[in-house]
Amino acid sequence: MMKSAAATAQAVADAPVKGRSLWAIAWGRLRRDKVAMASLIFIILLTLAAIFAPLITKWMGVDPTSQDLNVLGDIGFPKGPWGGVSWKHILGVEPQLGRDIFARLLYGARISLGISLSATVISVVLGVLFGITAGFFGGWIDAVISRFLDVMLAFPVLLFAIAVLVIISNIPHAPNYFRIVLLILIIGVFSFAYPARIIRGQTISLREREFVEASTSLGAGTSRILFSELLPNLAAPILVYATLIIPVNIIFEATLSFLGVGVQPPTPSWGGMLADASTVFQADPFYLVVPAVALFVTVLAFNLLGDGVRDAFDPKSTR
Repeated sequence: MMKSAAATAQAVADAPVKGRSLWAIAWGRLRRDKVAMASLIFIILLTLAAIFAPLITKWMGVDPTSQDLNVLGDIGFPKGPWGGVSWKHILGVEPQLGRDIFARLLYGARISLGISLSATVISVVLGVLFGITAGFFGGWIDAVISRFLDVMLAFPVLLFAIAVLVIISNIPHAPNYFRIVLLILIIGVFSFAYPARIIRGQTISLREREFVEASTSLGAGTSRILFSELLPNLAAPILVYATLIIPVNIIFEATLSFLGVGVQPPTPSWGGMLADASTVFQADPFYLVVPAVALFVTVLAFNLLGDGVRDAFDPKSTR
């Protein structure tokens, strides 16, 4: 028995120690964060529901644009309590028009998530390019880019977006997809200054590290140092900031749609649903609650996931 225990202990001591990468450590920490994992599961389910919205609504026999006037009363409001909730219309119908709220909620999620994710990709890509260039080269290049970022941070993006979209609204027969593309470009291009500042600061701290000096001494070119040495080490802060900027973009898109300059009807959007519901809130409050709760929970889930990802990559975190 003693020899067996000693042999086992010696085998354990002689076993090679397996190192774990930063991503493996971060994923292990993230999995232990129940709030972040619950948020991630909700985001995945919401994304899948938005992607397969046509199949889901077809299976349920509802449509985001078709009207069911049979469920409306004499004055145009849904029959029954809770905004006309039934087995067919599980979240009720819109007053006056009779369109299914659940179907419009799913299709609105496609708009909100699609615009916010696309704009986040643009802002992160531009932020990485400007930030890593300014941080690595320094000197007059850093000064010019930093002043340009200061101008972008001070730019009134909301007013500019409203003005541009109002001008587009006056163009006859302008397709709605053109407005969506313009929304993505406005949100993405004018929000890259924040990640650029973060990437610049991280690059300045990394460019003096030993692995960069070793690559330089071995004759590595600038492009190799930037994209093979620095960029992999910047992946963690890039991912953290991306998860935190998505909810900001969701709110931005919903705000523009609520003001009437974003996605135009009959294309459903959460901001447009809130704008329509605000006019009939006193008579049918449930119509306002549904898109408001959807927007609130989605933004909260992305914020909680972003906090969890940040803590997972932070070695000083105690969570």
